[in-house]
Amino acid sequence: GCDLHEGEWGKVGTIVHWSYVHGKQVVCLDGKAKKAKEVVEAVDSDKNLVTFRVIEGDLMEEYKSFVITIQVSPKSEGSGSVVHWTLEYEKLHGGIAHPETL
Repeated sequence: GCDLHEGEWGKVGTIVHWSYVHGKQVVCLDGKAKKAKEVVEAVDSDKNLVTFRVIEGDLMEEYKSFVITIQVSPKSEGSGSVVHWTLEYEKLHGGIAHPETL
């Protein structure tokens, strides 16, 4: 789930609070409830792209910085779209795992 914390949906500078379940399996039956507060850093309507920077929450316990870019591309045939997630992050130390399960 997500809640608007500050600003306006779809606008740079908006702060969104996310609640999600994260587990190591595709079906997160064993997942843990997590929280993240993110600021919208970029919105490009022409490219169907949005970039969020995590500013608070569970990810900040392991990462110095964490930026998520989501881009949606309509399929060339049929209906639907393909969504690409790009995660840019800096770990607090070498013992932290890469966030592959995200």
